[in-house]
Amino acid sequence: MTKKDQLVNILRQNARMSNEQLAAMLDISAAEVAEIIKELEESGMIIGYTAIINEEEYDRNSVSAFIEVRVSPEVNCGYDDVAAVIAQYPEVAAVYLMSGGYDLAVTVKGTNLRDVALFVSDRLAPLNGVLSTTTHFILRRYKEKDKMFIKNTDERTLVSP
Repeated sequence: MTKKDQLVNILRQNARMSNEQLAAMLDISAAEVAEIIKELEESGMIIGYTAIINEEEYDRNSVSAFIEVRVSPEVNCGYDDVAAVIAQYPEVAAVYLMSGGYDLAVTVKGTNLRDVALFVSDRLAPLNGVLSTTTHFILRRYKEKDKMFIKNTDERTLVSP
């Protein structure tokens, strides 16, 4: 595994480490770490740095939903075009092209169930090319980006994977 690959794996787990800390872990100089990071950013491989927030603890009124969207691409308006329009809305956290029974997976955040429902009915469903939507409200997060959201504080026995 190259130093670049090792660095990417470390950054996936903790992007807050200093270049000096990363250099010590990789047995290279901090300047080399900075150069690799700059290269990754300029190439578009690293597109941002974010914190993983436990939304249920931070804002108990926030709501997230996973929306399945079936699309009928039209001439000069394919999946990428429909996805680009959907991604422009501030409520939209993520958009993915999928295989299977639907075409796009859209993750939406709102302040309440009504906000999400209005987004779907007023903005998403009427878009050209959108055939149907199915909304699934996220009731609880257990794991996201390799981070666990649940604490095993009691004596429950968990089934090992």
